[in-house]
Amino acid sequence: MHSSSSPSSSPSSSPSSSPSSSLSGLTPSLAAELGLADLHRHLDGSLRPSTVAELAAARGVAVPADLAFAPGMGLSAALSRFAFTLSLLRDPASVTRVASELCEDAAAEGVTTLEIRFAPQLHVGAGIEAIIDAALAGLDGRAGLILCGLYGEPPGVLSSLVEAAASRPGVVGIDLAGGPGPTSVFGLTDYAPAFARAADLGLGRTVHAGEGRPAQEIAEAIDLLQAQRIGHGTTLLDSPLVLDKVLKRRVLIEACLTSNLHTGAIAALSAHPLPRWLTHGVAACVCTDNTLLSATDAPSELALAAALPGMTEAFLRQIIACGHRGAFVRRT
Repeated sequence: MHSSSSPSSSPSSSPSSSPSSSLSGLTPSLAAELGLADLHRHLDGSLRPSTVAELAAARGVAVPADLAFAPGMGLSAALSRFAFTLSLLRDPASVTRVASELCEDAAAEGVTTLEIRFAPQLHVGAGIEAIIDAALAGLDGRAGLILCGLYGEPPGVLSSLVEAAASRPGVVGIDLAGGPGPTSVFGLTDYAPAFARAADLGLGRTVHAGEGRPAQEIAEAIDLLQAQRIGHGTTLLDSPLVLDKVLKRRVLIEACLTSNLHTGAIAALSAHPLPRWLTHGVAACVCTDNTLLSATDAPSELALAAALPGMTEAFLRQIIACGHRGAFVRRT
C-alpha cells in the first residue's frame, strides 16, 4: 500500500487536483472495471517520498527543497532533478527496493498493466548487468522492464543494454530517453544499429520524441529506430505527413500530461492534444512518467485526461484499452 506521504495520497500537490470535466467522476469506475495501464513510468523519478527521506538520511544528505518539478520549468531543468534521486539509487539493494515499491504502489492505484523503465548505466554502484538484475528482482514478474539509452550517449552504451537484455526475458523493451543536447555529436541514425538488434531479439522499441521538439523527430524515430511507441509526441499534429505515418504504422503514443506541463511541452493542461489525436484515430494511452517528481499517479492522470476539452467516455475507454493492448510482449 501507499505510504501516507505518497503522491497519490496528496492530489492537491498536483496540477490534476480539480478536473473540471464531469467525466472525471467516471474515472474511478472505469479504473475498477477495466484496470489501468501505465507503460511509461521511470524508476528513478517514481520513488516514494518516504523512501527518498529514508535513503537520504542513511547517506547523510538533505532532500533538496526544489526536487519536485514545476509547471514550465523546461526539460533541461527537469532532467537535472534526477541527479539527486540517482545518488540514492547507486547500489543494487536500493534499486530492488524501489522497483518492488513501484509495483506495490501501481497495484494500489488500480494499475494492472505496468512497465517500468530506467537507465541502469546511471546507477554507478555496480555493473550494468547487476543493476538490471536488481530491478528485475524487485519487479518479480509484476511489470515489464524497459532499458533506456540516453540522447547524447555513445551508441555503444545502448548496444550494451540490448545485449544484456538478450538473456533476460523480464526485459521487454528499450527506449531512447531524455532529449538531444546542443553539443551532442550523436543523432538518431547513430542509435539505429542498437534498435535493429533489439528488434531481432524480439524487444519492444519506444522513443522519447516530439516532446515539444519538431514533429519530424517522431518520423525519424519510426523510420530509423523502428519505434512502435512514442513517448510524449506532443507536436505530432504539427505535420500531416508525420500524423499519416503514425496512423499507417499503428504507432502508440504514450501521453504524460502532467509531465508535459512541467517540461513546457504544452502551455496549459487544457491545450494537451490528446483528444485531437483520438479524433484523428491515433492510438494513445495515458501514463505517469514520474510519480514522485510530478506528484501524480495513474488515477490522477486519467482524471486529467477526462477533463480535457473534447474528451468523451468512449475516448477514455479507448485510452485504457490502448494501454493494455500496447504493452510490450517479449518475442523469443
